[in-house]
Amino acid sequence: MRKLIALLVLLVSPALGLAEQKHPNILWISSEDNGPHLGCYGDEYADTPNLDALAAKGMKYLHCWSNAPVCAPARTTIISGIYPPSSGAENMRSETHLPPQFQMFPVLLQDQGYYCTNNSKEDYNLVKTGKVWDQSSRKAHWRSRPEGKPFFSVFNFTISHESQIRKRPHTAVHDPAKAPVPAYHPDLPEVRQDWAQYYDNLTTMDQQAGRVLQQLKEDGLEEDTIIFYWGDHGSGMPRSKRTPVNSGLQVPLIVHVPEKWKSLAPQEYQVGGDSERLVGFIDFAPTMLSLAGADIPAWMQGVAVMGPHEKRSPAYMYGFRGRMDERYDLVRSCSDGRYVYVRNFVTYKPHGQVLAYQMQTPTTRLWREMFLRGELNPVQSAFWQSRPAEELYDLQSDKDEVVNLATSEEHAETLQKMRGAVHAWQMEIRDLGFLPEGEIHTRSEGSSPYEMGHDPQKYPLQKIAATADMASLSKLNDLPALQKRLKDDDSAVRYWGALGIMMLGKQGVGKSTDLLRETLQDNAYAPRIVAAQALALYGSPADREKSLEVLIDSANIAENGHYSAMLALNVIDELGEMAKPLYPQIRALPTKGKNVPGRESSYVGRLVEYILED
Repeated sequence: MRKLIALLVLLVSPALGLAEQKHPNILWISSEDNGPHLGCYGDEYADTPNLDALAAKGMKYLHCWSNAPVCAPARTTIISGIYPPSSGAENMRSETHLPPQFQMFPVLLQDQGYYCTNNSKEDYNLVKTGKVWDQSSRKAHWRSRPEGKPFFSVFNFTISHESQIRKRPHTAVHDPAKAPVPAYHPDLPEVRQDWAQYYDNLTTMDQQAGRVLQQLKEDGLEEDTIIFYWGDHGSGMPRSKRTPVNSGLQVPLIVHVPEKWKSLAPQEYQVGGDSERLVGFIDFAPTMLSLAGADIPAWMQGVAVMGPHEKRSPAYMYGFRGRMDERYDLVRSCSDGRYVYVRNFVTYKPHGQVLAYQMQTPTTRLWREMFLRGELNPVQSAFWQSRPAEELYDLQSDKDEVVNLATSEEHAETLQKMRGAVHAWQMEIRDLGFLPEGEIHTRSEGSSPYEMGHDPQKYPLQKIAATADMASLSKLNDLPALQKRLKDDDSAVRYWGALGIMMLGKQGVGKSTDLLRETLQDNAYAPRIVAAQALALYGSPADREKSLEVLIDSANIAENGHYSAMLALNVIDELGEMAKPLYPQIRALPTKGKNVPGRESSYVGRLVEYILED
């Protein structure tokens, strides 16, 4: 019956003189936690016929980055058209807000007459403003739209999510013996089972996508609808999800433009073809507005890659990593499609920090256990070890990104270019990631983090970033400059100065003891906690005792707040055996506090559990 109605509408509308729809319908099909592991991308182990067929009648992008290697900040990038390090929303499941004059892009589509539905994941690190969706639920569908309205409809599939890889029992359809195991993973039956199950889930996801495409066909809407399929970041396997290298950031992106709307297709569009254009999630919002015939706000940080406002893409795609659940980090990356550059600012931490959620996957647990027992080769061990400040990988010869070329003379020019590109990008977007998380909020009182970040009085970015650069790249001859930073009037500069001294180890701390003792009294929580970490690790017994007192006091969420407690508990956990005298007090710590964003409410409790389990 639905097919008959659709056919009648097509036949009768011209005769009645009904106005043609001015804008195309737009359909998004998205899937969670999967890279381009599809047949159409040349993966012979994959079984994805529906998406392969979509690629055959559309075009696939060979270089698309999610910008963040985990869902909430990646989706925050999409919905806002702003890099989360610029909006203060880079940290996983954080909660901040945009300036009042900014809108999430579906609001702007609604202004163009679109009916906007989302089925159904949101997971934004930004508070929603205005009516973002006409429908956002598991029942949301274009079929609910008023007659004559174009639609923008999102269907998101969760079967490929990290949590589904570890569901047991599961009888693998894909043969685990044939699973492609990357060089950084140990080749174990459990690892092969996880990879096979991941590919099984992609096949199921492909079937779900096929059903939505069939519904579009049944409704007679194929020729009126531009279709996008994308994954929301790299695979849910460890060293993909949460790691801002190509394995964590590259996603499939397939676009189909029907003949009726070919004028809106990208310049390079070819049916069944491939695009070499560099695309990121940062480009999705401006591209949708371009397709809808809307003006693109000047504050959006990406470019339209289709439609009347199409622009040439920049020379690099950018990636970022901040706090992942309960663990802090600061990493930035970029790629030109061949090389991947990674800038680690907190070098003593590994890419493979222990996160409660990630550790539920069998591969992650077994991989770490083998590392602790010394059973891994150097390539497999790297994920669990401290990192260099810079990494450089050539995807052409090293698809698994395990051969670091950062010290290669042959690649020195490439390294320098990409280092400069990341720095310039951070300055351009006014990267707030250099701030301790709590200061993103305290400095923004009365405005938004974005506005604060663009105010050089509230956020002296160049001075703070220069100190972070020095801290992460420092050698002993940088010590006097770092010591001077401990006296700076900006607390973030003092924080990075203390961190740089701590990362220089015993020699750096030994020559800075008096300054670090003074910093234990700092009125800002972050420099105080890092000074305590440095003295606990490398100071005298008396220094250690005093530092532990500072740490346990800073870990009290009721007295010092959520962000102080999280940072202090991370440090206490990193101290291991040294922190055992604190265990009775840790057991008595409150794990709930006032004004804690609900999405972050479990993190202090998780950290306490980690410490006491050890």
